[in-house]
Amino acid sequence: MNQYSLIGPFKQLLTMTGMPIKGALQDSQLPIIENGGIITKGDEIYAVGHFSDLKKEAQDLNAKPINIDSDLVCLPGFIDAHTHICFGGSRANDYALRNAGKTYLEIAQSGGGIWDTVTQTRKSSAEKLVTGIKDRADRHLHQGVTTIEVKSGYGLSVEEELKMLNAIATANKTIAADLIPTCLAAHMMPKDYKGTPEEYLSEISTTLFPILKEENLATRIDAFLEEGAYSAISIAPYFKKAKEMGFDITVHADQFSTGGSAVAVEYGAISADHLEASTETEIQLLANSNVIATALPGASMGLGCNYTPARRLLDAGASVAIASDWNPGSAPMGNLLIQAAVLGTFEKLSNTEVLSGITYRAAAALGLEDRGKIETGFLADFIAFPTHNYKEILYQQGMLQPTMVWKKGRLVVGQ
Repeated sequence: MNQYSLIGPFKQLLTMTGMPIKGALQDSQLPIIENGGIITKGDEIYAVGHFSDLKKEAQDLNAKPINIDSDLVCLPGFIDAHTHICFGGSRANDYALRNAGKTYLEIAQSGGGIWDTVTQTRKSSAEKLVTGIKDRADRHLHQGVTTIEVKSGYGLSVEEELKMLNAIATANKTIAADLIPTCLAAHMMPKDYKGTPEEYLSEISTTLFPILKEENLATRIDAFLEEGAYSAISIAPYFKKAKEMGFDITVHADQFSTGGSAVAVEYGAISADHLEASTETEIQLLANSNVIATALPGASMGLGCNYTPARRLLDAGASVAIASDWNPGSAPMGNLLIQAAVLGTFEKLSNTEVLSGITYRAAAALGLEDRGKIETGFLADFIAFPTHNYKEILYQQGMLQPTMVWKKGRLVVGQ
């Protein structure tokens, strides 16, 4: 079977190559190949260029021609670098209470919030969790998201966190999109734990971390630093242990109050996510580090709070990724493209800044160096929208959907 294919011509091909990982971006910097084409070799990109220039090379390779006979704009598959799509139940009641005037913390203190989802997730069978993950990942795939980070964190015990992480691993074997698992056992202090927060974190790090390594269930450790969750002091031994064992660190930071981004920088986290409460101090701290600032506009929309100060972060020189935070409580919509477009409107981001935030900068937030760009040697993950002008994608605020999605060189959505 021939492993080469020539795909094109695309009206516009946005490679997302040659742009910096940090700082502001102008649309004049966006690399666009008119009437572009892609030669794939198995699951990788072999060559990229003008379709007419690739034809001769494709003939020499005996590449299978996949002709595009309508106006399509092609760009890398989207990457959602922060989700919680492994969960049980619903928090529609929380949403109604918030809109009626209750705060996030008030709802949590009255039995709603994260603990409600913990209770419902613990009651869910592993099979039901797998089905939920697959359904949500498939919806994401049809919206152009080919790589999806997925957190645990609704188990909050060694046994239940393992149930979640095993469900993520099982789902990952049977779907087209790639799932990137993250252990968020430090999501909140479990209400049924008899000891102190420090004792709980010690139990997780000494008991769960070795199993994650042994069974290859996660290479990433996350923690929620906030009132009602964990403090910079209580999380310190936990992150030190994670670093010693070779885990990547990411942090739920500055959502309602500051302090989390400073911890992220101190421990060399790969990303600091949320940042809705970040001030100029935190913005400068992140800009002067290699930590990716991940904006979660879905949480701002779900909670009715400020957006991440993406404009100021970019202008200060930070790298900004954009993720959905898809979860049953604060970000139930789960539509990355809509959220990214809305963030762009409120934060005055260029098209290039928004698209970078859901492609190669999102890849950096996950430590992935093989996707997020249409470039030789990268995974053949790319998507095509039915338009002749890439600006229509964000202009239509998520209502324009990709009609073709390729994952590792295989057409998984469309014909």
